[in-house]
Amino acid sequence: MKTIVMLTTLSIVTSLAGADAVAQSSAGSLDTAAINRALGRTGSMQADGLVYKVPAARSDLKVTVGGIPIKAGLALGTWMAFKKEGASSVAHGDLVLLDKEVNPAISALQAGGMEITAIHNHILNETPSVLYVHFWGHGSEAQLAQTLANVLKTTATPAPSAAPADTTAFAGADALQTALGKKGTISNGVLAIAVPRPEKIAMMGVELPPSMGMATSLNFQATDDGRVAGTGDFVMLGAEVNKVAKALRDNGIEICALHSHMIDGSPSLYFMHFWAVGTPEKVGAGLKAGLDLLAK
Repeated sequence: MKTIVMLTTLSIVTSLAGADAVAQSSAGSLDTAAINRALGRTGSMQADGLVYKVPAARSDLKVTVGGIPIKAGLALGTWMAFKKEGASSVAHGDLVLLDKEVNPAISALQAGGMEITAIHNHILNETPSVLYVHFWGHGSEAQLAQTLANVLKTTATPAPSAAPADTTAFAGADALQTALGKKGTISNGVLAIAVPRPEKIAMMGVELPPSMGMATSLNFQATDDGRVAGTGDFVMLGAEVNKVAKALRDNGIEICALHSHMIDGSPSLYFMHFWAVGTPEKVGAGLKAGLDLLAK
């Protein structure tokens, strides 16, 4: 009898453990299909296996900076990132907006229970003026994605292109990567390089991987006169801010903005946006001088 009771108890415990394992497995898997359905566009799971990122390039905007027409992937890419957090999910990202689109987009975020964490510029001397709204949300994937779909409807963000991305390297891309000592990826004429920080970074108690906007971002394109243009942002601790700022200015790189993208972030981080135009070697060397001052 004792053997039967022990076996029965063991069976119940095993069943409960199995149920918990199934629940944990379910909680740990993002419902990317629900995200795609709600947004009407697809993204990609990042290399960390934790973040699903959906782009929405503002290819409708014809923006120039200092007379240079910039590609959508250089500085006009709305992005929405999703990460599982327990039984629900979080969403964080960046909306690229014209002035007139800012407040309708904020209202749409609020209507869906989402929050704003920053509103500011990333570049200077651009025509037309462009602003960036950073957002945060917590809920189911379908709920978060539907809210963001409603937000995009308040803007002129175009539907995604069905054409595959052009990964052809532009003149100067190899020289840039050599000067920086970093490799990136090329899509539609833009070289993108991400340099993650070593610390664990969290917002509102939720850990955010580098792929969720927590890595220093360097983007480049060719210019019509044979040079390259670069923009992006350095992600820094307070003690690094002015050291990096001096290194950039000493190398002729413009500083466009200094601010935070987060609320209740840990550690406190600052994001410095830059603009650089020159030969690949000069631009790469200048930005490397800044990268060398960041914690490894």
